[in-house]
Amino acid sequence: MKVGKRPQHGRAKRRRVPIWAWILVAIVGIAGVSYGVDLIMSEGRVPRGTTVGGVAIGGMTEEQAEQRLRIDLGDEVREPVIVNAGNMSSTIQPSQSGLQVDWGATVDQAGRQPLNPIERVRSLFEEREVGIISAVADGPFNRAMDRLSRDLTRDPKNAALAVNDLGKPDVTDDEPGQTIEAEELREKVLSEWLSTNHTVTGEAEVTEAKITTEDTDELIRDVINPATSAPITFFGRDEVKGEIKPTDMGRILTFVPDVPENKKPELAESLKPSWNNEAAQQVLQEQLGSTEKEFRNASFSQSGGSLSVIPHQDGVQIKWDETLGDISDKALNTDKRNWQVVYEDKPATFTTDEAEKASFDEVMGEFTTGDFSGPSGLNIARTAEMVNAAYVLPGETFSLNGYTGPRGTAQGFVESGIIIDGRTSEAVGGGISQFATTLYNASYFAGMEDVAHTPHSYYISRYPAGREATVYEGAIDLQFKNPFDVPVQIESFVSGDSVTVKIKGKKQVEVESIPGGRTNPTQPGKRTVDKDDHCSPSSGAPGFTTTDTRVIRDLNGQELSRETQTTVYDPQPIVTCE
Repeated sequence: MKVGKRPQHGRAKRRRVPIWAWILVAIVGIAGVSYGVDLIMSEGRVPRGTTVGGVAIGGMTEEQAEQRLRIDLGDEVREPVIVNAGNMSSTIQPSQSGLQVDWGATVDQAGRQPLNPIERVRSLFEEREVGIISAVADGPFNRAMDRLSRDLTRDPKNAALAVNDLGKPDVTDDEPGQTIEAEELREKVLSEWLSTNHTVTGEAEVTEAKITTEDTDELIRDVINPATSAPITFFGRDEVKGEIKPTDMGRILTFVPDVPENKKPELAESLKPSWNNEAAQQVLQEQLGSTEKEFRNASFSQSGGSLSVIPHQDGVQIKWDETLGDISDKALNTDKRNWQVVYEDKPATFTTDEAEKASFDEVMGEFTTGDFSGPSGLNIARTAEMVNAAYVLPGETFSLNGYTGPRGTAQGFVESGIIIDGRTSEAVGGGISQFATTLYNASYFAGMEDVAHTPHSYYISRYPAGREATVYEGAIDLQFKNPFDVPVQIESFVSGDSVTVKIKGKKQVEVESIPGGRTNPTQPGKRTVDKDDHCSPSSGAPGFTTTDTRVIRDLNGQELSRETQTTVYDPQPIVTCE
């Protein structure tokens, strides 16, 4: 048997660890140590790379970060903030609008340094902007938001059209309106007021105007252009002419919203021309006025007891309605620009010849009242002086207030008794009602036509019941009309403590007054008046109802008319002065 060789057992070969592995282990170790050191060092600090409003606060403690922000951004957060919405803008002052910064909360929201090593490494090379957190005082902030809402809201403005002083179209462009969502704007302001550009941009809903600039083009073409194409000439008498020039058209032609019937103006969706005939008349009156003559009846003038006649003048008047017609028809007619003025001749209704034949020798009606006090007498005498020798032409109406004008101290009147609010008092011009009663009765018996008269509120015993009148400047008047074809003259004078008024001319009728009885008596009430308030004590008197019938007959005794009027007098109160 062959015996083979015994295997040899030698020393096994040792494998070497690659150097890169050792390097990796070293790196990991160093990184681990660094991470641990960094973890310890960054504990309680703001993450690296953190900025607030561009200010770096990474790596700082919270206290340091807050202090740095206060120093670097304190002035910045007090800057005005521009708020934009749509095409409108407004401004708020943070300090006045309840907007402040919560510095602590701002730093807190930065958080802590991340535990993820990768994130921690990235923070060495990257910045992270953290928003500023606001602190809001609700009252001032709400008021600021209300103002902003108003400032950033606008109704749409329609286009407008006019003719300028040069006779050219003048277009005002339309402007869109807008509305904002108040709550949305509030949130925008809170989140963006601290932006670096101090600007907040909100959303707005735009509302277009119903009448746009383009809508005026057709009106310019169809209305303004023909209306201003050439002057419109009106030929009057005496070779006088008047012109409406293109430069005058702005006074005559305007453009207004075309509002549907029974609709609000804001619902109009177009413009329409509006023509002013009165303005056209004014333009032409300045040029054609010399072709007119004022109508004037003959009248009278008395001086030193001598009566003279003021001659009549026949009138000539332009009939503007017929001359102008609808001015738009003439303005838009480019084929015909020349027109004739239409006149109306107005002959006098009371001529010089009639005036010269007139006489005032007969008393047509007269009346006398008396028993007035001293101050009242002065006022009555002054009124009689003013009215004396007044003439009332055929068909004319005489107004006592209109003829005398103001009755104040400047006109020679003094303070005297009046009846006001159902009791006696005092005022400048008091007592004139007695003259009015006297004049009313004179006109009554002369056959004048009663136009306006007002009885006293309660009966005064010196006047005929149901046939008396009061006046008050600016409120109560006495008026009568001359119904005859002859003029009359008023003669009035004071003698002693009485006043007389005569209506003189050529007697036309006979007048009879038939008084009625007193019915429906009413008892007076009691009233206490401050003695310093021009108080006059009174024992009072009952009120009652009465009638008066006026019968008018011609001079032959033939009855022409019969008219009854009823007067109700209030009771005169029992007045006590205290």
